[in-house]
Amino acid sequence: MQKQNFTIALLTVFLIAGIIFCLLLFPHEGMKAAMRGVSIWWDVLFPALFPFFVISEIMLGFGIVHFFGTLLDPMMRPVFRIPGIGGFVMTMGFASGYPVGAKLTSQLWEQKLVNREEGERLVAFVTSSDPIFLIGAVSVGFFHDASLAPILAVAHYGGSLLIGLLMRFHGRKSEPTQQLNAAGKGWIWKRAFDAMHNARMKDGRSIGSLLSQSILQSLNLIFVVGGLVVFFSVVLEVLTAAKVMNAMYFLIQSMLQLTGLPHELSQAVMNGLFEVTLGAKAAGGADASLALSSKVAIAAFGLSWAGLSVHAQIVSLLSHTNMRYLPFVTARFIHALASAAIVLLIWEPMQQFRRDVAVFFPGYDAQSPLSSFYKLLLPVSGTMALAAFSVIVLLFLAYSLLKLMYEKVGGSR
Repeated sequence: MQKQNFTIALLTVFLIAGIIFCLLLFPHEGMKAAMRGVSIWWDVLFPALFPFFVISEIMLGFGIVHFFGTLLDPMMRPVFRIPGIGGFVMTMGFASGYPVGAKLTSQLWEQKLVNREEGERLVAFVTSSDPIFLIGAVSVGFFHDASLAPILAVAHYGGSLLIGLLMRFHGRKSEPTQQLNAAGKGWIWKRAFDAMHNARMKDGRSIGSLLSQSILQSLNLIFVVGGLVVFFSVVLEVLTAAKVMNAMYFLIQSMLQLTGLPHELSQAVMNGLFEVTLGAKAAGGADASLALSSKVAIAAFGLSWAGLSVHAQIVSLLSHTNMRYLPFVTARFIHALASAAIVLLIWEPMQQFRRDVAVFFPGYDAQSPLSSFYKLLLPVSGTMALAAFSVIVLLFLAYSLLKLMYEKVGGSR
């Protein structure tokens, strides 16, 4: 084990030394990539994530998370094998995007509300793009076509739900955590309010203290996110300038040809492997002669894989827990493949709805991303939160119906 650790450490040292050497050789490219990464962080990530970081901290402190956890427990456990509190994480994750789901999951683990396996299941399928980025930045900003948003949304969030159903088989032998306020009696709404009150009393912080600490912790996290985006943007650029990525490009081109997708999209795939925004932008800006369905499929692949930049954010958030990276990266890869496949499958059937659906999306000004993000924040994220809650209810009803039918068939035998 010590020899293996030494080998990993040695490889890491050589990798870091190689990146530093490439930076010394290509300082201009590195500076341009750093400025581009800062622009992405300020224009896209800061306005989209920071409010949700603060809101999630406040909701945990007030016990609102525990309230929803008690209400959703009867639905989330049978469908996803996750405590009901995971329903709130799912809703916030889908509405606000990565890495909010991982941040909330790590906090639930600290409070012993989820165990390792439940946390791994939860992070695996709630790590998703936020709808504002999907609609505003990708569909409108990169592809200049708002009508692509429904296709990307169905592929991306549909793939997330598929991962959630698959991950219920992960850690099947692990013992589930105890239900919130399980010992309480009476109406479920009363138990939910009791759980919220107990959580608030246990937290004990004043409103002013809770707000200030929420802002400070959120600022710290958003700067970590920005640093990782800039770092991976620079690494990708200098390695590309040094021709180190040529072997990877050749491998990706070969894989794209096997799937029937244009090999010209290898640049978009490579960018997406490192940073999701760069990948989506490269897919949207690819040659106009390429099939639009192929470019959208590659964008969906990058959105669902999320990029090594997001992976690093997730690892940093979960570093103080006992949750493992392998289940997460496996789920990301399956989600990426599933989302790209869903785009290609639904492309033709969705064409008749594209123009009709696009008119319902609010406007987005790519030249003024900050004001656009804040203008769209409440309606779009609120709609996604409501949709996520509706999906939980529908899946629970489908599960209950299938269970009832199975019991009747078994009983008739």
